[in-house]
Amino acid sequence: MSFSPRPRKDHLDALAVGILLMCCMFWGFQQVLVKATMAELPPLFQSAVRGVGATLLLWLWCQWRGVRLFDRDGSLWAGLLVGCLFAVEFAFIYIGLQHTSASRLTVFLYTSPFWVAALLPWFIRTERLRPVQWLGMACAFAAVVFALREGFGGGGATGDLMGLAAGALWGLTTVAIRAANLTRLAAEKLLFYQLAVSTVVLLLLSNGMGEPWDGHWSGFAIGSVAVQTVIGAFASYLAWMWMLGHYPATKISAFVFLTPLFALLFGMLWLGEAVTLTLILSLTLVAVGIVLVNRK
Repeated sequence: MSFSPRPRKDHLDALAVGILLMCCMFWGFQQVLVKATMAELPPLFQSAVRGVGATLLLWLWCQWRGVRLFDRDGSLWAGLLVGCLFAVEFAFIYIGLQHTSASRLTVFLYTSPFWVAALLPWFIRTERLRPVQWLGMACAFAAVVFALREGFGGGGATGDLMGLAAGALWGLTTVAIRAANLTRLAAEKLLFYQLAVSTVVLLLLSNGMGEPWDGHWSGFAIGSVAVQTVIGAFASYLAWMWMLGHYPATKISAFVFLTPLFALLFGMLWLGEAVTLTLILSLTLVAVGIVLVNRK
């Protein structure tokens, strides 16, 4: 993928849709992968290790492409804020996965587009959604709730609240990026703020909570962290930062409603559960919501 400057667009083209679908599919799988790895590696330590690796990969990428990360451009304080929001979001995600299933936490995490849609128009008027687009957002969210409705009556309230908090923080991170005009930065520098700051914060939190740093590094654990690092924290997030700089944030955020359904699907495949009619109907409703939100 080329990250050379391109004019901002007011709608999603085929390139954007393809990138978003790949990202959502992986993010849905990643939640299940993280949950499965917690038997061997504690949550915050797991997240911090992937952050260390992804930060190093991003630095090497920037050296190769000649992206200057440390020039003074007035973005320092906003970048540090975004990095801290990013860190706390992932602290809630990884700890929350200890208290609930991956698919259930993911549905609360992906309430983030509502925070973006509700708050971003206060800063950028062109991001305002029309009533039909709000209807699309409602359809997509209702589909996710419908797909996971069986689990809402059970326990896991702690995990639910952490998922909601993480979703709010993700939404606030997107709002902060757009409101502070951090999209003027190279996508690599914008991601570097988030990865570098969050890695330091997560390491401090992991140490403060007394997590052991000498977990059982089986072949599965090594492979899991490698996938989370290279594909998750590096490639997919770099693509997301690039998307924020080239497409409307409210419209690309609507696509994240697909991720909980992918998480549910991968969870069922991993655990051998059958695909239900509920899932099929929910996928259909999500598709309707995305079409409504992305109408020109």
